[in-house]
Amino acid sequence: MIHKDRSRPMPRFGEFVALTAMMIALVALSIDTVLPALPEIGQDLGIQRANHNQLIISLLFLGLAVGQLLYGPVSDSTGRKPAIYAGFGLLIIGCLLSLSATSFPMLLAGRVIQGVGVAGPRVVTVALVRDQYKGRAMAQVMSFVMAVFILVPIIAPAFGQGILLFAGWRAIFAAYLGLALVVLAWFVFRQPETLQPNQRLPFSLGRIVMGVREVFATRVAIGYTMAAGLIFGAFLGYLNSTQQMFQEQYGLGKLFPLYFGVLAVSFGCASVLNARLVMRYGMRRLTTTASLTIGTLSTAFFAVAYVHAGHPPLWSLMAFFLTVFFCIGLLFGNLNALAMEPLGHIAGVGAAVVGALTTTMSLLLGILIGQGYNGTVLPLVGGFAVLSLASALAMRWAEHKRSVPQTG
Repeated sequence: MIHKDRSRPMPRFGEFVALTAMMIALVALSIDTVLPALPEIGQDLGIQRANHNQLIISLLFLGLAVGQLLYGPVSDSTGRKPAIYAGFGLLIIGCLLSLSATSFPMLLAGRVIQGVGVAGPRVVTVALVRDQYKGRAMAQVMSFVMAVFILVPIIAPAFGQGILLFAGWRAIFAAYLGLALVVLAWFVFRQPETLQPNQRLPFSLGRIVMGVREVFATRVAIGYTMAAGLIFGAFLGYLNSTQQMFQEQYGLGKLFPLYFGVLAVSFGCASVLNARLVMRYGMRRLTTTASLTIGTLSTAFFAVAYVHAGHPPLWSLMAFFLTVFFCIGLLFGNLNALAMEPLGHIAGVGAAVVGALTTTMSLLLGILIGQGYNGTVLPLVGGFAVLSLASALAMRWAEHKRSVPQTG
């Protein structure tokens, strides 16, 4: 351990892992808990077109993209705790705005602010771990954190559905606000500062601009960033469409969280197995195989769905998504690691830029796919087919004339 603040004792290992996991899990909770409530929100706020409800999910990612770019450099300058405090402050403001929204634009503004806010704990918490642990110890902490994080998409929609059974959609934002306040209080009173004043760097927009230029000038970095943005754009298209697809098109109603959770298990299993698979096959082989598998399977399933007028049997759709999400689980961490591989000398700013570019790209593509939803699965399956194959091409381009040794 390093960089301890002697003004207060460090929490024990188990408590630190739990606190870290909760702060990172706030992102997934802000997305998945509200999914069952989208129709009720749209009806209450007078939305005429059901697809517009998807913006409640999409615009949170807009805030995340902005936040990812700023919090890392800010925390390097002010310390970890002030940056996280700023994030929680914006998160609370966004929750209050969404909770009291009297119009759809007001709710969307609240969601953007929530996104900017929740990016603070999400981004800076990783730096917090890095300050205190290194090597295998850091890997152990992050493994425990991710194990908890993986559970969130499985249970969050059911949590939101449970709230809807007893109260309206505003109660979901109230519950989320209450949870954020509890986690904030936990962090304030139990977690010391980990970045001491003599280790801080002056904040500079120039460093961010330099990072953007570096990423765009580095073929491997921008290639894998594009690959991540493409495949995650298809995944965001799924998040945007999933409530309409399962609850309305397939008539699952209150069973929607169950099906959503089953698919999340597939994603989680891949994330857990990835650590073992990557040591055996390498990141490049895994990512290429996974993206081509998604592209080939999606192309074939598009034909199946077309024959069924865009409404294939539910069992076949679930089998398709289980396979696709397992492959995406392999892609999530590996693509980011490959994009960051040549950026070690600007790791903090580089991670912020790669994260912001990936999120922005996926946001635009996810909105395009989601708004194309027409009561069939064709736009979504077609999106997976096109974007996964484009992602494989971006990986190939990234590795063309590669001049540094391959380590993955």
